[in-house]
Amino acid sequence: MAQPPVAPKRPHIRQVHGTETDDLWHWLADRDDPMVREYLEAENVYTEAATEHLADLREALFEEIKSRIKETHQSLPTPKDEWEYRARTVEGLQYGIHVRRPRGGTDEQETVLLDENELADGHDYFAVGDLAVSPDHRLLAYTTDTDGDEKYSLTVFEIASGRVLDAPGMPTEGCGLADLSYGLIWANDNSTMFVVRTDDAQRPNRVIRHVVGTNPADDVEVYREDDERFWVGVGASRSERYIGIGCESKTTSEHRLLDADDPTSALLLVQARRRGIEYGVDHQGDRLLIVTNDGAPDFRLMEAPLPSGDGDDSRLWRELIGARPGIRLDGVDCFADFAVVHERKDGLVSLHVHDTRSAGEGSPLGPGSEIEMPEPVYEAGGGSNAEYQTKRYRFGYTSMVTPPSIFELDLDSRERELLDQLPVLGDVDLTAYQTERITATAPDGTEVPISVVWKPGAIGWPAPCVLYGYGAYEMPMPASFSTARLSLLDLGVLFAIAHVRGGGELGRPWYEGGKLAKKSNTFDDFAACAEHLAAANWADPARIAARGGSAGGLLMGAMVNRRPELFCGVVAEVPFVDVLNTMLDPDIPLTVTEYDEWGDPADPAAFETIRSYAPYENVEAVDHPALLVTAGLNDPRVQYWEPAKWIAKLRDTTTSTKPILLRTEMGAGHGGPSGRYNAWRDEAFILAFICDVLDVA
Repeated sequence: MAQPPVAPKRPHIRQVHGTETDDLWHWLADRDDPMVREYLEAENVYTEAATEHLADLREALFEEIKSRIKETHQSLPTPKDEWEYRARTVEGLQYGIHVRRPRGGTDEQETVLLDENELADGHDYFAVGDLAVSPDHRLLAYTTDTDGDEKYSLTVFEIASGRVLDAPGMPTEGCGLADLSYGLIWANDNSTMFVVRTDDAQRPNRVIRHVVGTNPADDVEVYREDDERFWVGVGASRSERYIGIGCESKTTSEHRLLDADDPTSALLLVQARRRGIEYGVDHQGDRLLIVTNDGAPDFRLMEAPLPSGDGDDSRLWRELIGARPGIRLDGVDCFADFAVVHERKDGLVSLHVHDTRSAGEGSPLGPGSEIEMPEPVYEAGGGSNAEYQTKRYRFGYTSMVTPPSIFELDLDSRERELLDQLPVLGDVDLTAYQTERITATAPDGTEVPISVVWKPGAIGWPAPCVLYGYGAYEMPMPASFSTARLSLLDLGVLFAIAHVRGGGELGRPWYEGGKLAKKSNTFDDFAACAEHLAAANWADPARIAARGGSAGGLLMGAMVNRRPELFCGVVAEVPFVDVLNTMLDPDIPLTVTEYDEWGDPADPAAFETIRSYAPYENVEAVDHPALLVTAGLNDPRVQYWEPAKWIAKLRDTTTSTKPILLRTEMGAGHGGPSGRYNAWRDEAFILAFICDVLDVA
């Protein structure tokens, strides 16, 4: 990496606080301490100075990203009853504008429902959490966060008049609900809503029933979850018959349903929780469709009677789709006349449409057919399907060379139509890019998929390479499109995604093979992918940069410690690098709910496992690659002091002269800065660093 013209003085944490690195975490945890802010700001100043030589490149990358995006753009309308809902962006404005028009109407008939730009005025950070129109389309409810701490406040207003009925700061006759989590559902009476609140550790643990415009003291706690391993969510069936309250840990589920026509009715238990048993519920006609891992590690589809209120009816369940080796059953979308089953095989999604109108004893789900996909490597999933009574199904599709697209399938004719595709502006020929899936072999012989994309006309072999990884929570890392990534590909960079164990690409065994005591498989897989790319002449071994965020930032931290020689640079975004200390503190948000993912260090075996890989505990005096690390001061998921501590310890220990940089968003959280222009500038900053370490700047 090129050095800045004048090397700035790196801030040292002892200059601010005067303590040894290992004693810092209690002090750093006080974000209101002026000295903490002084230290983090000093790090930001240093990072800015250390990358000053990239200022022109950052600006060029930002302009390049912006030039490819249609800044004034409308989304595809989503029909619901007599209305069509959509969102639009306007050139020069940071945030979206939510609108509606009569069904089949014109743009001239649009009405603005919510302009996020007006709401964001005066705030450094702004995000909408939930936005929901009442069933009669008369009221709009939405929640907002102005700090990035994921604590939301509720507002409700009358669409026709604009009259606010509930909002923070109103007198007692108003709702004033604040500190809400995600989740906002209307009952069918058009005045009752269900929201989720959190405990002191910011764990969603309660569902509250609120009537619009009433005193919050009259609100009813519908459900409370006292087991700290579980978190609570609220949803609704597409049929609008049921409101669902779900309790889930990392390994166990329990769901209750409530009659949406009678919001004060009793909760109906679907199946009592049993440790290790997960399930999800949807409603169709006179039955429930349930996806569960009970008796099927990669899940199966069950049919159940509607809940009776007499307790757990799981003895009456019957199997519709059984367990199949190598196929993960991810979920089901229910409509009045059909159901779409989502599966994943060999790391790829498949969508199977079943015509339930023809269901019978021999075929209780109805005949099914798979939706064919046009490319060998892609991602797909359900689209915006708001209506239960429909003969058309929307689904999203993308690949590493195809922008996000929305297709609509006609249930009767089985013909599909491309309704919308994200435009890519400028002199961009998407056919000039190529994608492929290859495999690496981990030390234990496991084959690890790698998705790669490049521009044949720009690349030379072996190529400078960016290797991206995550590997946690059974989350598949999608092989999807990125407009910003085109800038790297045009410079001759190979981009690769390592689909490592701990993710969900290859079913439940793939996930379980990279968690708890087997977490090191995630790190071994990623290193094997880097080694394979170099050995197979895909990547220049001297020019491989790694990137990952959050739990993927833990992966980056492990690579910096374990295999620093593999990478010329590493970008770790909001990285979970202080795993042991965080998991030892149950008062930190999310800690207790994470025990099933990482282990409870109160158990000596789990303690030793975490200590064996935790990045902060395993910093050694080695030649570290160049590092760019990000944090958010208000981040409730990965506390800002984790990367700050790690950076300080690395600086104390490293034998490398390469830059180790920390960049903290002082008014944001886990997702970085809000506003699309701010997000593009943030990405341009990271891409410029990557270009520099790969020597393609």
